[in-house]
Amino acid sequence: MQNSLTRKPIEVKISTVVAVAVILNESLLSSLELALKEMTGGSPDFFDDEFAIIDVESIAAETLDWPAIIALFKSCGLHAVAVRNAAEEQHATIRAHGLSIDVVSKAKPELPREQQEAPEIQKPVTATPMPTAVEHIPAMIIDTPVRAGQRVYARGCDLIVTASVNNGAEVIADGSIHIYAPLRGRALAGARGNTNARIFVTSMEAELVSIAGIYQTFDSGFPKLSPNQPIQIKLVGDSIEVSSLKST
Repeated sequence: MQNSLTRKPIEVKISTVVAVAVILNESLLSSLELALKEMTGGSPDFFDDEFAIIDVESIAAETLDWPAIIALFKSCGLHAVAVRNAAEEQHATIRAHGLSIDVVSKAKPELPREQQEAPEIQKPVTATPMPTAVEHIPAMIIDTPVRAGQRVYARGCDLIVTASVNNGAEVIADGSIHIYAPLRGRALAGARGNTNARIFVTSMEAELVSIAGIYQTFDSGFPKLSPNQPIQIKLVGDSIEVSSLKST
C-alpha cells in the first residue's frame, strides 16, 4: 500500500535508444520499394522493429509522400521516428506526419575575437601545457550468453562478450566488439559513426555485421577463410572486409 501512495503517476528517466540511419538517394517510391525488397529479400522482420532516422540531404524532401514512406518502412520492420537534413521550411510538414526533426550541427566553432584580429607576430617559445586528462570509459564485459531477442549496447566504449551471441540476438557498441565465442546473431560496431571500430570473433556464424552503419549479411554464405582462425571485420572505404586474424 505504501508503494502505491509514494509512486508518481509518471517517471521520466534517461534511456539510450539506438536507431538506424536510412539515407535516401532517390525520392521515387517505386525505386525505394524495389531497393528495400532486394535488401531484405522480402522478409517483413529483416530489421526487427528498428527505429529509423531518414536522411534526406541528397534529395528534395518536398517531393516525398511521407505517409507512403512511413508505411513502406513499417512493412520492412523499420519504424520511422525522425528526419535528418531537411530544409527548415519542410519541418512543419514533417512534424505533421508524426516525425521528429533530427538536428545535426555542422557549424564550426568561431575563434575568439582577439584571435581573429591579432596581427601575425612571432611569439616567444613557451612550455606546452600538459593536455587535460580524458575520462576513460572501460569496456563493457558480458560473460553470459546473449539470447534471441536480447540487445546489448555498450555506450561510448568497446564491448567484450565471452559467451555466445545466439541467433536473433544483437550486440551493439560505439567502439569495437570482441566476441570470444560463436557469433550467430548481429554485431554492430561504431554505432555512432566510428569508422575505425572493428569486430573480432573466434567463430563466425553471424546473421549481420555492421561498422559505422555500413552492414553486410551472409545469406549467400560466408567468405572462405583459414580454418581455426579468429576473424576480424573492419571497414575498408565503404565496404565491409571479413578476414582471418593471423598472428604476426
